[in-house]
Amino acid sequence: LPPIRMQCKLPGSAQLGRATGGHVHAHRPCLGSLPRPSASGARRTRGYSVVVRADSDYYNLLGVEKGADKKTIKQAYRQKARKFHPDVNKEEGAEELFKKIGEAYEVLSDDNKKAIYDRYGEAGLKGNIGGMGGGGGGQGGFTDPFSLFESFFGASMGGGGGGGFGGQRQRSRAQDGEDERHDLQLDFLEAVFGCSKELTVDRLATDPVCSGTGVKVGTSASTCPQCNGTGQYVSNVRTPLGVFQQVSVCPRCEGAGQVFTSCEVCGGDGRIRETKTISVKVPPGVDSGSRLRVRGEGNSGKRGGEPGDLYVYLNVKDHPDLRRDGTTIHSDVEITYIDAILGTQCKVVTVDGPVELKIPAGTQPGTTLLMAKRGVPRLGTPALRGDHQVHVRVKIPKQVGADEKKLIDELKELQGKARVGPFRF
Repeated sequence: LPPIRMQCKLPGSAQLGRATGGHVHAHRPCLGSLPRPSASGARRTRGYSVVVRADSDYYNLLGVEKGADKKTIKQAYRQKARKFHPDVNKEEGAEELFKKIGEAYEVLSDDNKKAIYDRYGEAGLKGNIGGMGGGGGGQGGFTDPFSLFESFFGASMGGGGGGGFGGQRQRSRAQDGEDERHDLQLDFLEAVFGCSKELTVDRLATDPVCSGTGVKVGTSASTCPQCNGTGQYVSNVRTPLGVFQQVSVCPRCEGAGQVFTSCEVCGGDGRIRETKTISVKVPPGVDSGSRLRVRGEGNSGKRGGEPGDLYVYLNVKDHPDLRRDGTTIHSDVEITYIDAILGTQCKVVTVDGPVELKIPAGTQPGTTLLMAKRGVPRLGTPALRGDHQVHVRVKIPKQVGADEKKLIDELKELQGKARVGPFRF
């Protein structure tokens, strides 16, 4: 807060006390002789009064005399606001000064607030003097300075010779469109290598009849009489600490600042529901749970707002022979115990199609064979691919024929003779 000066007017040879930067300097006899102030804090008590003045001067901000009438104050505000609006004044501190100019006009154009300010300064408006507060706790008690500006010049300064003014507030009143969701199911190989899909989506689009304004054709919008175009409703709430101002969205215009006859097609929303076909490119390497964002294909915005986005959530079907873990593909191959002993070649299903895989002699059950770079392309870098792991399962027969059993017994005998050592089992 700016430095505050407190003056104590006492009978006799009372001294002057100063409060600067939060420290009070005064002669002890002066403060000790003060009677206790009343609860209201606004009445004089036994010949003394408290006068609080702030260094920030609203009159100087607008460049008007203290006794200026409302017309002069209004003209001064228009001139200062146009000069320091941040859309045209890019100097450092211009926006903060623009906001202070709006506060100054709001106070000096209101007889009640002006009387409080003239007597107690800015601190009185912010409720820092017991029971005297006319504001709502700092900046929250003031009207939005950009809404105040628009109430003078309109949302786009139409015809005011200041093209470009008010653009910031106009954007803030616009409402961006809502995002839309679409669920898409992909085949296993479509997710691996990517694909293009045609989606049919149902969304809200700009009404061509009223061009998205929501206003009935042949009529025009007018300034809301309840909020005077600010889009905000200010109500005073009396509390034991003073009177506070509560700012909320205007219930009549719903924050638009304008009232109008609704369009017969869209009912005033400015949007109608339509069905549109959208082409979506699915990149290689996506998986279940992946989400694609299509910018600008959601619902249209209101009053010039940006359109929402379309989010496509992917679900990938299972493959009958292949399993996926990130960029790695897994599959199983079953061979006979004879093939496991002697070795063999077999066809293996991969994402690239059937591939001949050589199984070496002596392969043990549960062996994993690696097929490098036969896996899933990495999302974002499709040139890099994962691997394909083939898990070998050896099939052991539960029953064998007489001839096969005889051969196995002979093999067993040969293995027994081949063993070396003093022990024979």
